[in-house]
Amino acid sequence: MVSLLFLIPIGILAVSTASIFIKLCDAPALIIATYRMVFASLILLPYALYKRTGGGWGRKEIGWLILSGFFLSLHFAFWIASLKYTSVASSVVLVSTHPIFVGIGSRLFLRERMGFYLILGILLSVLGSALISYGDTSLSEKALMGDGLALLGAMTASGYFLVGRKMRKSQDLFSYILPVYSTAALALIVFSLAFQEAFWGYSPSTYVYLLLLALIPQLIGHTTFNWALKYLPASMVAITILGEPVGSTVLAYFILGEGLTSWKVLGGMLILAGILVALKRKS
Repeated sequence: MVSLLFLIPIGILAVSTASIFIKLCDAPALIIATYRMVFASLILLPYALYKRTGGGWGRKEIGWLILSGFFLSLHFAFWIASLKYTSVASSVVLVSTHPIFVGIGSRLFLRERMGFYLILGILLSVLGSALISYGDTSLSEKALMGDGLALLGAMTASGYFLVGRKMRKSQDLFSYILPVYSTAALALIVFSLAFQEAFWGYSPSTYVYLLLLALIPQLIGHTTFNWALKYLPASMVAITILGEPVGSTVLAYFILGEGLTSWKVLGGMLILAGILVALKRKS
């Protein structure tokens, strides 16, 4: 429990930086997502080879690993695209509605019971997310398209977490994340080629931000949550990530100059309260 309470806040802080790095990149959404996963996979590969991580998967296990990676690739493709059309606050809030889908999926497919504290935590956090979104008053057509893409990102993230919960019960961390991250990278390369996106020709600073995306929000943030999936239900891990809108909104205020309204402050407080209430079940 001590490790969970120490590492989960680190994971939340790490994933909160993702939207900032993405906003600072001058590359298309698919290219950003592709480089993020390719860099992350390449960084993991030497360690995996040294430790001889993985192997021994049956056909069924390989299928689940590929499915998880495919869900992850779609999640990043949709969510990163949404950041090109709407504000950081709206995008990360809407993509963070995934606890609703994860909670329903956990009950239907994993037979995990949703206790009172978890349901209350989801309700508080979703309410907080709605308040943050209300604070973003942009109603342009582009913003609405960005909101829709963010919701698609939430749905595909739910699939990623549900498969991760199923697989992490029997797989060690690196045997799980390397094939999943690599599958996501390959899928995104195919998507980028299909949409004829250019892989080269961006500013040097963009490549620095792409590398930071792989190192901080992916290898530190996502890997922390994949580690937690072995010990916590998928719905509980999903709700802890609702701390991301709080961190991202604060960072966007200081780094990008995006407005921080009273609605967003109140929403952030409700999200944090929801996380604490949900984690009370585990304690």
